[in-house]
Amino acid sequence: TEKYSLLDAGSALGNNVGPLLIAKKPLSREEVNQAKIAIPGKYTTANFLLSLAYPEAKDKTAVLFSDIEQKVLDGTYDAGLIIHENRFTYQDKGLVKIIDCGEYWEGTTGHPIPLGGIVAKNDLPNEVRSKINRVMRRSVQYAFDHPNEANDFVKCHAQEMDEAVRKQHINLYVNAYTLDLGEKGRDAIQTLFEEARRKHIIDSFNSDFFIN
Repeated sequence: TEKYSLLDAGSALGNNVGPLLIAKKPLSREEVNQAKIAIPGKYTTANFLLSLAYPEAKDKTAVLFSDIEQKVLDGTYDAGLIIHENRFTYQDKGLVKIIDCGEYWEGTTGHPIPLGGIVAKNDLPNEVRSKINRVMRRSVQYAFDHPNEANDFVKCHAQEMDEAVRKQHINLYVNAYTLDLGEKGRDAIQTLFEEARRKHIIDSFNSDFFIN
């Protein structure tokens, strides 16, 4: 947060829609603690949330997020932490949910779960960063007003080819917080950073890092 500031527009926050820990069969807490777990990256919100829910689960390996389901199915890993549109497809493949890390976060903090955001370098002039934020907000608003115009673009870049799944994914993660974080969204993000600092994942953070 010393080098970057977070745009007020363009973030993904949600309620009970966090990363899912999945497996081929139900696992107890002790089994999760001993499991080989595929995660979408070490320095990700997903892994951070998993570490809050299962602090004793240490045998974790970073795997490309779109490969995690298959790696669990073929037995390479005992469990996998899935994100994005995979939350809509895992049940079709016979996998089961162990925990929704977003539900865990909201249940323990009362905040929506911050999943992603867009940042700008602090060495850019303030007026440039503010303009980027305004353009992003207008772009999101246009997408809300014209939801079908980006269909071809989304289809070309989505991991999941089923149109219904793509729409579910967008409707779940692109919401009012994407247009404007608001006080509730900012509080959620600050709580996330404070928790990361408390657990010594980060040394410090600048609480005034939002671009309006």
